Amino acid sequence: MAKLPQAAQNNGMRIRTRLVAGLFVLLLAGVIVGRLYVLQIRDRDFYAWKAAGQQLRDSVVPAPRGQILSADGCVLAANATCWTIRASPREMTDEQVAPAAAALAQILELDESRVLEQLSDRHSNDKLLRRRVDKETADAVRSWCAENEVGGVLILQDTKRYYPEGDFAASLLGFTNVDNAGMAGLELKYNTALTGQNGLVLTAKNAWGYDMPTHYAAYVPPVQGDTLTLTIDSNIQHYLEKYLTFAVQEHHVAARAVGIVMEVDTGAILAISTKPDYDPNQPRVIQDPQIRAQVDALTGEDRTAALQLAQQTQWRNKAVSDLYEPGSVFKLITCSAALDAGAVAPGDTFYCGESINVAGTRFHCANRRRHGTQDVALALKNSCNQSFIQIGQRLGKERFFQYFEAFGLCGATGIDLPAEPKKSEYYTAERMGPVELASCAFGQSSKITPIQVITAVSCIVNGGHLMQPHIVAQITDAQGHIKQKIEPTEKKRVIGEETSSVMCSMMEGVVNGGSGKNAYVAGYRVGGKTGTSQKLDSEDEKARIASFVGVAPADNPRIAVLIALDEPHSFATGGGALAAPVAAQIIEDTLSYYGVPRQYTPEEQETMETSVPKVTELGTQAAIERLAQNGLGGKVQGNGDVVTAQFPQPGETLPRGSTLLLYTGDASQCLTQVPALAGQNAAEARAVLASAGLNLRAEGAPDQPDTVALFQNLEPGCTVPMGSTVKVRFYDPTVVDDE
Repeated sequence: MAKLPQAAQNNGMRIRTRLVAGLFVLLLAGVIVGRLYVLQIRDRDFYAWKAAGQQLRDSVVPAPRGQILSADGCVLAANATCWTIRASPREMTDEQVAPAAAALAQILELDESRVLEQLSDRHSNDKLLRRRVDKETADAVRSWCAENEVGGVLILQDTKRYYPEGDFAASLLGFTNVDNAGMAGLELKYNTALTGQNGLVLTAKNAWGYDMPTHYAAYVPPVQGDTLTLTIDSNIQHYLEKYLTFAVQEHHVAARAVGIVMEVDTGAILAISTKPDYDPNQPRVIQDPQIRAQVDALTGEDRTAALQLAQQTQWRNKAVSDLYEPGSVFKLITCSAALDAGAVAPGDTFYCGESINVAGTRFHCANRRRHGTQDVALALKNSCNQSFIQIGQRLGKERFFQYFEAFGLCGATGIDLPAEPKKSEYYTAERMGPVELASCAFGQSSKITPIQVITAVSCIVNGGHLMQPHIVAQITDAQGHIKQKIEPTEKKRVIGEETSSVMCSMMEGVVNGGSGKNAYVAGYRVGGKTGTSQKLDSEDEKARIASFVGVAPADNPRIAVLIALDEPHSFATGGGALAAPVAAQIIEDTLSYYGVPRQYTPEEQETMETSVPKVTELGTQAAIERLAQNGLGGKVQGNGDVVTAQFPQPGETLPRGSTLLLYTGDASQCLTQVPALAGQNAAEARAVLASAGLNLRAEGAPDQPDTVALFQNLEPGCTVPMGSTVKVRFYDPTVVDDE
């Protein structure tokens, strides 16, 4: 076969080479196109995000939490502006690290060696130096950096939770941690609603990670969290905390005290407190100085454990979280159940002797009193254990437990606060023997929470409607739009209207001369029930919980008040002696705040408050006659005929029967010493004060039998002007500890 010419062979080789090269180019182009497709179309978002991460720096702008407001508009939880100081060591020169560490450590009150270690990490782009400094500190950092031309120090605006009222409503509100997340109370329960949506600042950076201020920055503003408006009225909350704190101090309450005020028709909580508590602005500081000293005296692991226990204790909301034996307050449950079921009638009688034998176990009344024959109202008034054992027997264990469950005492109420126990401690009908029924009937052997007790009592007096207790009234967004409004919710009907009305009348009898006489308030009809329960799980056999639940006005109840003093150490341990006076003061202030008019009996009218008229420039006889028109007397000092000065001054209020000092001529003001009044009844105290030229303003139950003065606002022996008024509170310290 003839060979092709050399030129033809070369030409063919060139064609094949070009063909291979072309195919290679086409293949390479296909790879490039495919890669571009992946980069720019299929995985565009991923690579755009990755590029942005290399080219942009994002800074979170923390969103402020929503506010917490009382029903009357008081700000209970707000936000304060603060600044967080961070550093980017890679943006500093080597020469700047040491002086920056020294200066920043001094300004921020940090350990210099630690700051130097952070700034010496030259590859780091973010080191946290200190959170939440005030404006003065932030300005000091900013000024030093500007004066010394040091970059890489970031001063980021932040927010921190702030409680303007300090320890006010602390156990209710709770507190937040360093990340502004709720840790207790409403802050924890409503953390999701209160937490806002963080904003963002994006700034460009170069290949070395430094900010490029000439390039763009994008800002996404933060959105504040939702605001809670509570059912709590700040005025009523103040009344509760003031008197509860006084009771804790006066009666040396060892295991804290609980108070709740509820609107009986709606289940709205008007006030709730556990004292002593803490300052949510500094929640980890132990408020009780005695406990703080005990903790500080320890070292090492012992101190750490004691500190944690003390903190957990002061954070705990006993009103919601703690189970306790309600004692004789529970007789209201037994009584209303028996009346409603028809097991007893109001006129039925029961006998109380030395003791009653139940299946071989003997029960007696407190202090082994023998009440004799009583009807239901008198048994409740005397808080008679033996009578209520008999009432419980008539009711029977099946119906007893049915009402126990119907009143919501088996499980959680569902109140919108954290850490409520899911289950109470009680006997079911199947587990309840005769002895258990007997003890349960008068308030022992079952453990429930204070919020369960006041919810059940509100049901008893509001016509039998078991209402859902609640704290939050409404939730609004950052623009003020209402997102949720919480309406009163009836869970079930437990007793009838007639039974409820009878119970209100019987509870009023407890206060009018019964074990609750210390809850008497002049001009208002108050009903209630006392309780004194032994702490069976305590190592101290004498440990007691003194409690009282009151309702007012008794003929048409509007509010219920529960007070429980856990382990008081005072002149008595009974709820009638210690807790009832506290409830009386709260009821009086709350009804006055609501504008509920007083309706005085003729006896009460004799000591009503009256206004002091101006009698200066009048003749002495005319002045005395003018004072008499207001139910007041006058004592003339000096030899003149015209009154030149008077004490007390015009416009002040005094109890009727008080005496003013009327000065004539150049007579000077007369002074006197305040006498000691403890242990005297109202008549005796009034006479002793009158002999010293002083007036009496009696509080508590001065006209009730066996009441005596226990507290006075002016210290015995102090010197005051004649005509001054001494405020004295009268209690009956002989009220039986109705266990």
